[in-house]
Amino acid sequence: MNSRWLILLLLVVTLSLTLSIPVHAGVVSATVPAPPPAGTGYFKLGTTRNPAGHEINVNSRSLLFDGQPVFPVMGEIHYSRLPPAEWREELLKMKAGGVDIVATYVFWIHHEEVEGQWDWTGQRDLKKFLQTCNDVGLKVIVRCGPWCHGEVRNGGSPDWVVAHKDWKLRSTDTNYLAATRILYGEIARQLQGGLWKDGGPVIGIQVDNEFGGSPNYLMALKKMAIEAGLDVPLYIKTGWPPLKTPVPLGELLPLFGAYPDGFWSRSLQAMDGAAWGNFTFRITRTDTGIGNDTLKMDQNGDPAGTEKYPHLTCEVGGGMPASYHRRINYDPRDVEANVLTQLGGGSSLLGYYMYHGGQNPEGKLSTLQESSSTGMANDLPVKSYDFNAPLGEFGQINPQYYWLRRLHLFLHDFGAPLAQMPATLPAIRPNSNTVLTTLRWAVRSDGNRGYVFVNNYQRLQPLPAKKDVQFKLNLPGGEFVFPQKPVTIPADVFFFWPFNLDLGGAKLIYATAQPVCRDDNTIYFAETPGVKAEFVFDGNSLMKRGASQAVFEIAKPGRDAALRLKTQSGGDIRIVLLGETDSLSLRKDAAGHAGFGRDSKPGAVAVNTVLLRPAGPAREIPISAKTHLAVAPTDADFTNAAVWNLKLPAMLDWSAHPLLRIRYVGDVARLTLGGRLLDDNFYSGREFDLGLNRYAPEILAGDLRLEILPLRKDAPVFLEPKARPDFGANGSLVELQSVEILRQGRGEPGLAAP
Repeated sequence: MNSRWLILLLLVVTLSLTLSIPVHAGVVSATVPAPPPAGTGYFKLGTTRNPAGHEINVNSRSLLFDGQPVFPVMGEIHYSRLPPAEWREELLKMKAGGVDIVATYVFWIHHEEVEGQWDWTGQRDLKKFLQTCNDVGLKVIVRCGPWCHGEVRNGGSPDWVVAHKDWKLRSTDTNYLAATRILYGEIARQLQGGLWKDGGPVIGIQVDNEFGGSPNYLMALKKMAIEAGLDVPLYIKTGWPPLKTPVPLGELLPLFGAYPDGFWSRSLQAMDGAAWGNFTFRITRTDTGIGNDTLKMDQNGDPAGTEKYPHLTCEVGGGMPASYHRRINYDPRDVEANVLTQLGGGSSLLGYYMYHGGQNPEGKLSTLQESSSTGMANDLPVKSYDFNAPLGEFGQINPQYYWLRRLHLFLHDFGAPLAQMPATLPAIRPNSNTVLTTLRWAVRSDGNRGYVFVNNYQRLQPLPAKKDVQFKLNLPGGEFVFPQKPVTIPADVFFFWPFNLDLGGAKLIYATAQPVCRDDNTIYFAETPGVKAEFVFDGNSLMKRGASQAVFEIAKPGRDAALRLKTQSGGDIRIVLLGETDSLSLRKDAAGHAGFGRDSKPGAVAVNTVLLRPAGPAREIPISAKTHLAVAPTDADFTNAAVWNLKLPAMLDWSAHPLLRIRYVGDVARLTLGGRLLDDNFYSGREFDLGLNRYAPEILAGDLRLEILPLRKDAPVFLEPKARPDFGANGSLVELQSVEILRQGRGEPGLAAP
């Protein structure tokens, strides 16, 4: 064990012993100014109104729908990485999870792998995908490239484009733009009739991705898109990396992102670099850690003029895949806490990458994944792009789906005013990953009402409890301190609390519980673990209350109303305080009525396995001369893999969407059917899943095999502490722990809770 790991281990052990001893935080304060008017009038948009008369616009703080602020949720799903038979059901799952807008890449290599041979059929049928989005009521932003990345071969460029050594890619080179013009024309034909102005779902177009050169290239792409007929309300670029000079004001909306940790990091250490900063609140939108394998962003702060645009995101980490050299395996809390800091930092569009995982399609000439053998920065699995997203590559529902759904319920019911509230940070905040005793918090407010956001959680780094906490807000109308009595904020929790919130005529001065949603006159809150729920109302807003304040404490959460109040105007208000499990199972139906998901758990049936060949010697892992990182195995390396034949039950309930789940320890695992690769998995401590419906019925009668390569004890790869096995005296390890079939049930909006 090297000294760095030893220091980290000692720190974790020390903190684990002291977490029960809270750190004194006391009164923490921030000065909250009255926000200036939002900027508007300088955005260069396309047609903003659709045939029904609805209009999409933007100001410097948020998107606007029919002139009113909105706080939508966007989730990335790649149509060409998912069979079309599954699109509708998976989009319904996304919608049930609170997604309003679908973002999707158009990977050029998926459609014109051979020059001049366009393929828009099957899972590449963009037009049909857009129609399905429209049918289920989801808007769409199309990320057109020509460069996309998305962990695709050549970043999405076909080999024949890359082969033109005399072309300067991603520039205003006339030959490259001529080829791109054809691509944009093809995309425009797919989008014909599907644009917002035509009554369709497409409200935005992104040009290129993660581009840091001359803005002339991006402006040329926007001009090309418009000339091709791609007339949409929103034209977009990623807000990172900084351009050499800014795009002219208002031409392209910058969208940002933040991840809890990245597979692309060159380090084999946990949370290396600036990743810790995404667990603090910041006004700065640029995450310098995104893509630092190639982008090398080392400046702090945002480009000049960023404040003139709303804080929109397109790549807040919904999950993270394992690259060969770096096997990321998020805790669901990593995702939620990272999202909360983006929300508290001022975001007015939460866009997740990925929200739904997928699987690379079959290539005509090659496999289509990112790999170091093709000059890319990382080795990714050949087939799997599961991404450990809220919804996996086969539609598996992962725990963060429920955490995020709870947050999205809040944004749909309370997000419109929040979208126009700027963020304010306290003067005292942590400035390095070693500062663990300073409370991490932020305020979003219009100068009177608002929310206090708190994150006392960091990935792979225990944070101690903070005792005697009160928030002092210096508002334009005077000083406001809450809660009335100091509280202890437990270790590793995150939440937000409202102040001066109007609940249908009842003024809530503050609550030490998190609002979730409302259903007519019922308002649902989630308890903050370890903190007593206190609700303080303005007594003058309630009927028959003589005191200036009405204070209520709720000792125990439950599904029934804990408070029943009557406003001065005669209205009835019901307050329901939910425990964590109930708040995560809360959902709304299509009519907007709140209810609770089913508590059923998927059943499991063991699968018979027959060892055909034990593992041979572990391979010597080569190191790339270019990346200086471990290189993924090739097909030839699997001659030393342990091999099992999997005997599936003869009768399966296909309506239950059976899922083959494999738990194992090894380096790389893959499943083949009759010698054809179905899926592959870089070991990270997570299960290896396969959705069986996708391969029915031939998978029942075919030769289904599982192959696992040995994991070397000295493998130069990063493994999460929870995933690293006990090798004992062994230099390598292969272990098949279990193989079973799970009944997932159908992915309807009434989803089961975890």
